[in-house]
Amino acid sequence: MTEHRHRLREFEALRALVTTGTTIGSARRLGISQSAVSRSLAQLEARVGRALFVRSSGRIEPTAEALRLNERLDPIFETLAEIEGADWAAPEDEPLRLIVPPTLAHHFIISRVARFLKQHPNRRVQLEIQSTDVLVAGIVDLRYDLGITSGMIERTGVRLLPWRRSQIVCAMPVGHPFEAKTMIEPQDLDGVEMVEFLRRLGTRANTEKLFARAGITPKTIAETATNMAALELVREGLGVTLINPFPLLTSDFPGVSVRPFNAPIHYQTSFVLPANRPVSEAARQFMRFVKLFTPNDRFSEPV
Repeated sequence: MTEHRHRLREFEALRALVTTGTTIGSARRLGISQSAVSRSLAQLEARVGRALFVRSSGRIEPTAEALRLNERLDPIFETLAEIEGADWAAPEDEPLRLIVPPTLAHHFIISRVARFLKQHPNRRVQLEIQSTDVLVAGIVDLRYDLGITSGMIERTGVRLLPWRRSQIVCAMPVGHPFEAKTMIEPQDLDGVEMVEFLRRLGTRANTEKLFARAGITPKTIAETATNMAALELVREGLGVTLINPFPLLTSDFPGVSVRPFNAPIHYQTSFVLPANRPVSEAARQFMRFVKLFTPNDRFSEPV
């Protein structure tokens, strides 16, 4: 081993301290003494030539350099954990705090959570079902480890990992005249009865820009905040709607027909993580599981 090769124990001490915030907690997690943790960190700081932690209010806070180094170590320790069949970074009984909006929760994620827990009986999940606004605030405040949403997010403090991409479609009740078309054009919607989304949502802003450019004015019958409510209103015959097809329309939705809509409006379903905190092993494990057990469909594709 060369003199300048970073030792695994030093990296373990770094990750433990980033996670726990104290040398006592790090020592317990690694099963070594506090002095051994401090010694490993001092050696690592000497090797990289910069301070990696600062003391603040009784805790030891990682610097930006420490967080970047820790993130680069993720693949190494993920591989080691898979090889050893153990979760080194967190106790098995530490729950994954997951937050998901209603549509994704009830029509996609809940079944994946159930399957995940059956395959990983030592894991626990705390599942919160809230709007995307609440999801983002909770991730920023570190009340949740992982979020999943198709919402259009522009907010500091969170990191998005897109994993599914879909394009807007036009949904209509069975028997609607649009069923005769293979593709719905924006001009087709002029004067047509529509179920639209509330103006505070990103989807509504995008469709209104599209209508303005095309010089058309649909007839808004109802407005709602969720994809499920929009489709239920369409099924009741209140008009058509423009909607993200993933995941609600990836399988048959009785009483509703779907046609492609010719517009450059796309959606990304993303994992949402805190911007400056290490990703827990449970969160990484669940993200891998969701990607693996998302079947192919006609409306979405992996990113």
